[in-house]
Amino acid sequence: MEQLIFHHMETVRRITEQTMMNIPEDISDTIPNGFNNNIRWNFGHITFIQEKLVFGLLDNEMNIPKDYEQLFGAGTKPVDWEEMPPSFSEIGEILTEQKTRIKNFLHGRFHEKLPTSFTNRRGITFYTVGEAFLFSFYHEASHIETINRLYRSIFSE
Repeated sequence: MEQLIFHHMETVRRITEQTMMNIPEDISDTIPNGFNNNIRWNFGHITFIQEKLVFGLLDNEMNIPKDYEQLFGAGTKPVDWEEMPPSFSEIGEILTEQKTRIKNFLHGRFHEKLPTSFTNRRGITFYTVGEAFLFSFYHEASHIETINRLYRSIFSE
């Protein structure tokens, strides 16, 4: 079952990576009417939240730049950025290498209890590594759909 779950992670991430490759970076900072965030923020947010759900909830060091939380954490938005966000290239590199780190780190740990249960912004509480990790697939897919909506909105304005 573990291999199936890792295969699913790779499938979801491949969709994310392909989506990123198909979007011109020069439109990634546009915020269309009706949206709070842009395409770059959504890719960075996917990166940050995946890192938090896998490594952060287990009190392990998160292997992403420290400013990702301030730029891409829950509740952040680009209009509040006081520094230059990372390039698509940087975000893409982290998205790609994250897969291997996750597989190595989580191997055999899906049933492990989190040191402290975690309740997300939707009120869903996770108690095990596997629960948090499986939720990350839903989270990533929902942001890919938002990216697709942003993309369509940019070209319809």
